[in-house]
Amino acid sequence: MDTQGILRAESTLEDLSEALKKATKDVHVQAENTEFMRNFQKGQVSLGDFKLVMSSLYYIYEALEEEIERNKEHPAFTPVYFPVELHRRAALEEDLQYFYGPSWKQEIPCPEATRRYVERLHHVGQQEPELLVAHAYTRYLGDLSGGQVLKKIAQKVLHLPASGEGLAFFSFDAVSSATKFKQLYRSRMNSIEMDDSTKVRILAEAKTAFLLNIKVFEALQEMASRPTQNGHVTVEKPEPQKQDFSKTNGPTSTKETGPKESKKQREQLTVGVPFLRWVLIFSGAALAVAVGLYTL
Repeated sequence: MDTQGILRAESTLEDLSEALKKATKDVHVQAENTEFMRNFQKGQVSLGDFKLVMSSLYYIYEALEEEIERNKEHPAFTPVYFPVELHRRAALEEDLQYFYGPSWKQEIPCPEATRRYVERLHHVGQQEPELLVAHAYTRYLGDLSGGQVLKKIAQKVLHLPASGEGLAFFSFDAVSSATKFKQLYRSRMNSIEMDDSTKVRILAEAKTAFLLNIKVFEALQEMASRPTQNGHVTVEKPEPQKQDFSKTNGPTSTKETGPKESKKQREQLTVGVPFLRWVLIFSGAALAVAVGLYTL
């Protein structure tokens, strides 16, 4: 049986949320076992590595939330439109101001793998909005599955302030219970009306989302292996123009706010934490949380 046939068989009698979980199980494991994530699980992560992750996340969520706003009244997305509870762009802007200072939008890198992810999000939002729920599911339910654990680990390994600066991305102040909210989200997702053909396409798009994430992991690992200059990884900066899916290769914008980054904050702090010291912490949460790939 071909891939589409398998997906069709998986989706026929199941709720969308259950079908998505089953359809993405293998590729989810594949994403968690990339070299970048294995290193993260061992505590072999530097402040520079973490800043690279946050930078790519910003571009991804900027594109995703732009398309969500475009399609918030589309019947295939309205039931899962929770901007106050879920949207991450503002939190990432706050974190990047902390790490890079007022010129953060001119400094954050956007690797080609991230650009391709962004392009796919814009394509879906503008051409196939019925598939947008697959990307929202992959990212937001993942964000809610282990953010607080990751926040504590990052604070310890990277010596970030206990007050939470640089970690706003992991805080969902409008969600009092992650477990109950995920149940609500799945229920709303299951209520979206669609035919079997659309359901199969959504399952395939969720797999695509994971594969795009894997490419981002691989790009981040390659960037993390490069030499640094003055504490920064030497990578190409994104083009300074607004994203247009049909005309450009990557998103940027021009708003600049935030305090100037201190010399100490700009230093790359390579922290090698022995595996045995951290195994009990990491065994309780898949470290794929750093880019939104948790147990959904």
